[in-house]
Amino acid sequence: MQQPQQKPGRPGTSLAGKTAKRVILNIERLEAVRILNAVMIEQKQLSELTQSTEFQALQPQERARAQRLATHTLRHVGRADRALRPHLAKLPAVEVLNVMRLGVVEIVGLGAPAHAVVNDLVSICSANGKTRAFKGLINAVLRKAVADVSGKWDKSPVQMLPKWLRNPLKEAYGNGTVMALETAHMRGAPVDLTVTSEPTVWAKKLNGIVLPNGSVRLNEMGQISSLEGFRDGNWWVQDASASWPAMWLGLQYGETVLDVCAAPGGKTMQMAAMGTKVTSLDISPQRMKRVTENLNRTKLKAETIIANIMDWEDPRSFDAVLLDAPCSATGTIRRHPDLPFAKDGTGISELISLQADMLSAAAKRVKLGGRLVFCTCSLIPDEGEVQAENFLKDNNNFVADATTPLGIDEKWRTEEGGFRLRPDFWPDLGGMDGFYIIRLNRLR
Repeated sequence: MQQPQQKPGRPGTSLAGKTAKRVILNIERLEAVRILNAVMIEQKQLSELTQSTEFQALQPQERARAQRLATHTLRHVGRADRALRPHLAKLPAVEVLNVMRLGVVEIVGLGAPAHAVVNDLVSICSANGKTRAFKGLINAVLRKAVADVSGKWDKSPVQMLPKWLRNPLKEAYGNGTVMALETAHMRGAPVDLTVTSEPTVWAKKLNGIVLPNGSVRLNEMGQISSLEGFRDGNWWVQDASASWPAMWLGLQYGETVLDVCAAPGGKTMQMAAMGTKVTSLDISPQRMKRVTENLNRTKLKAETIIANIMDWEDPRSFDAVLLDAPCSATGTIRRHPDLPFAKDGTGISELISLQADMLSAAAKRVKLGGRLVFCTCSLIPDEGEVQAENFLKDNNNFVADATTPLGIDEKWRTEEGGFRLRPDFWPDLGGMDGFYIIRLNRLR
C-alpha cells in the first residue's frame, strides 16, 4: 500500500530519531492503534474518542479509515488472538498486542498488502517508548501469523461476548442463540434510513432496499451528509429496530405525544412527520441541541424541553407517551463493537432501577384511553421483558396491546405482550439492532 502524503507539522505523523532521519507514519493506523488502546485499557467508548480534538483534527477520509480499522479490529479480536497465540511464548502488554491484532485484521481480514502494513506498524512501535523494544517481535510474529491464517480466516470462530454479558444471555436465550448473536455482531451493521415519504423512490435513488417495516437500508456505506436528500431533510439515519416504537403508537394527526429521553431525535422526527404535536424531553442540554439541529434540517416541528421526567413540573398529560429508557445499549454491539471492551457490566442494576422509576413517571403522563410505548436497546431481559412484567403487575389500569406493528414477525412476541428484537433476526437482509418494545394501553 502506498503511504499517503502527510502535511508537515501535523501531530503524530513523523518522528526525528538520533540520526535525524524522518520517519513518515500512516496516520490512520496510528490513530486506530490509539483508539484500540483507549478502549481496551482505559475503557473509553468509541463515541467519546471520535469526538476528541485529536481525532477531529484529521481529514474526513482519515477519520473514516481510522474508525473503520479500529471497529473492524474490535469485531475480530478473537480471531486475531487465535492467529497470534501459537507464535507468542507469553502474551505481551495490551499496547503491543493491539498493534499485532490490527496488523492481522487489516492484512487477512481486509486484504491489505502485508509488507506495507507490517513495516508501518513496526515504525509506529518504534515511535512509542512502551512498544519500541517489541518491534522485532511484532515484525516476526505478524509475518508468521499472517502466513498461517491466510485462507482460514472466515472459518475461525467469531469473537465471543465477555462473560458478564454472555452468561445472562445464555441463560435467557440458550447457547445457540448467543452464538448467532455473536456472529451477527461480527458482521457489523448496515445504514438504515427513515424517510419522510416514498421509501421505494429513495431506495432507488440511494442504492438501497426497502425493509419490511418501510425503512430504507443502504447497500453501500458512504459519507451520509453527501447523499441526496440529506441537506433537504428527506430522511435521517435510524436503525430499523429503533423505528418501531414510534410506529406502534399508532398516532393520528393532531394528537399530542411526549417523547421521553428524546435525543438524538429520530423518534421525535418520526412522530412530527405524522402530523402530531410532539413534546420532546431530554435531561441533557447538549443532546437536546442535537434534537433541535435535526428538527431544523428536516424542517419538522416539535416542542423541546430540557428536563428530567421524574421531577418535571409541567402538569400536562398526553394522548401517547414514548419512553426509550437509558439502558446498557447491549443491543447495539454490532454497531458499537467497543461496548464489550469498554464496559464490564457494572451499573446495570442501577439502570434497571432507573428504568422502573422512569416508566412509572411516564405512565402518569398518559391520558385516559391513551397509550405508552416502553423500549430499550438492550438484549438483557431485566431491562425489557422483566420491566414490563413488573409494571403490569403493579399497574392494573394498563394492559399490553395485542396488535403487531408493520414488519414485525408475530413469533418475536414475548410472554408478557412485548416484542424481543435481536441482531440475528433478518439474517438475509443484514440483521437489526437488539431492542425490546411493548405498548401499554391505559384503561382507566
